[in-house]
Amino acid sequence: MIATDKNIHVIWVLANNSSAPYFNWFAELASKDKELKMSFICLFPEHPQMVEDMRKFGYDCYWIRYDFNYRKTQMPGATIKLYTLLKKLKPDIIHTHLFDDSLMAMLAAKCAGVKKRFITKGDTGFHYFFTPWWVMLDRLNNSLATHIIAISSESRRFIIEKEHANPDKVHIIHHGIPIGKLTTQNSDYKTKFITEWKLKDRIVVGTIARFIEWKGYKNIITAAEKLAKEYQTILFLFIGKGSQREELERLASSKKLNNNILFIDWIEPDKLPSLYGIMNVYLHGAQYEPFGLVLAEALANAVPVVSTKTGAALDAITHLQSGYLCDNNPEDMCNGVRYVLTSNPNNNIGKAGKSIAEKMYSITTMYANHIKLYKEALSIL
Repeated sequence: MIATDKNIHVIWVLANNSSAPYFNWFAELASKDKELKMSFICLFPEHPQMVEDMRKFGYDCYWIRYDFNYRKTQMPGATIKLYTLLKKLKPDIIHTHLFDDSLMAMLAAKCAGVKKRFITKGDTGFHYFFTPWWVMLDRLNNSLATHIIAISSESRRFIIEKEHANPDKVHIIHHGIPIGKLTTQNSDYKTKFITEWKLKDRIVVGTIARFIEWKGYKNIITAAEKLAKEYQTILFLFIGKGSQREELERLASSKKLNNNILFIDWIEPDKLPSLYGIMNVYLHGAQYEPFGLVLAEALANAVPVVSTKTGAALDAITHLQSGYLCDNNPEDMCNGVRYVLTSNPNNNIGKAGKSIAEKMYSITTMYANHIKLYKEALSIL
């Protein structure tokens, strides 16, 4: 609990999403902390689900209409509305999470006199790799913030080295998940997956990620081509959506991997734990990952993880003990999958990964670390 004579009022802001699971998880915990007051602002073109989500926890969620497809014309008006709302609400802390909400809310909050301005850098690196001319605005956000939360060690280094943030501002707080909820597997769901996708007696290697270039699917397909020659029953499950899907399907077909790679559009969130439960290996091939919630989920479900050296994997995995950290190339991905399939008696690797995830990546740990930093910022420890 927070030791102060008044509630701390924290406003979380999010743009371009109707809702966000970890907002709900955090709000549920905060609703039990009677000395913390929270409000939410959602910048979205249509009435956002977040309004109803937060009402369940007794919190106000304010909607400001904003469509990122019209950034140049809509950002100024949305920023003015944010300023007006913040002047009215007078929060102790404003906390943003992605680029668009940060750019608008940091400026509005500073002008409105909000003294403590937090950014969680959930999309670190996107501009640097894909639209470098926007990095100057990332640096502007960093300068306007009083506290910057990096969600992994790699992300912290990137924010300091590439975005030129003041190191004293940058703190690491890993994302968290509700471990119990996201590890509750259902035998009926697992049976349905196995039957529908014909997985009986198959070695299942799963990847859950958007079908975009930086998620590394091309390297995974090249690795799949090699491993399919060694393990005839191996099957790679690719779960996601994205603009690269057709290109990846053509690549897999050209390598005659139609029997070894299965593309899946979407899995309902409540079925994800059961999906992890049918995997022999979780393979993550991203070139760069600020965090990667799927990594935390896979680890928490005791799936042996083979991952490039990035995000949550880099912080949690001890190489060869609680997972396999591979170089960003197909051959080492193959080495990782081989290692798990041949050197993992009694799933010791998966069990070790689960133990670490439960300590590092639980929503309760994430919540406690946020509260500690809020209190430090307001000098009420």
